[in-house]
Amino acid sequence: MEAVLNAIIKSHKLPQYISELQQVLKKEKQHRIQFYNSISEDDKAEYINGEIILHSPVMLRHNLATSFMSRVFSTYADLKDLGIIGIEKCMIELSRNSYEPDIVFWKNDKAEKFTAQQKIFPVPDFIIEVLSDSTEKNDRGIKFEDYALHCVKEYWIVDPIKETIEQYLLQNGVFELELKSKEGYINCQVLKGLAFYIPAAFNKKDNVELQKSII
Repeated sequence: MEAVLNAIIKSHKLPQYISELQQVLKKEKQHRIQFYNSISEDDKAEYINGEIILHSPVMLRHNLATSFMSRVFSTYADLKDLGIIGIEKCMIELSRNSYEPDIVFWKNDKAEKFTAQQKIFPVPDFIIEVLSDSTEKNDRGIKFEDYALHCVKEYWIVDPIKETIEQYLLQNGVFELELKSKEGYINCQVLKGLAFYIPAAFNKKDNVELQKSII
């Protein structure tokens, strides 16, 4: 990446390149506004590098993992009055792209500014993506880089097939793997004090017991 940038910077065509890039970003901005105006609450859609990505319905295992985890995080965040948990249809807007992560969390300093009619949201403090065949490439690729670039403090990648969770923490502008496991606990860094029991993301009984321990 640095080699490409250095070549552009040293080129006599640098002003032309900058002008062309500005035009591309201008058109994308207009296109993204049209995207916002065209989608409905029923759509699962994202805007990535100038393209509209429509997602198909998720499999049951994906839905269960998202549901199980969101219950725990919502309960904990509400009891501790830490902020707001968003699930699946919360559109977050980054500098170029707009995503609908599976689970997001904003601390109170951001959440208290939200309105009841709000549809587009700022960068979350914590994001969880549950893998599927159609989304894994982006979850581990452009989203992984984009979330770090915009200073998301903590990012979990959940694999509902292998029943594992990967915990990444932001270190010097990039995500570093803190833990990957299918057993034991993950100490959430953003929601302080929450020890998440990994099997509770995939098993109803374990999930209920974890919720009871929190309450």
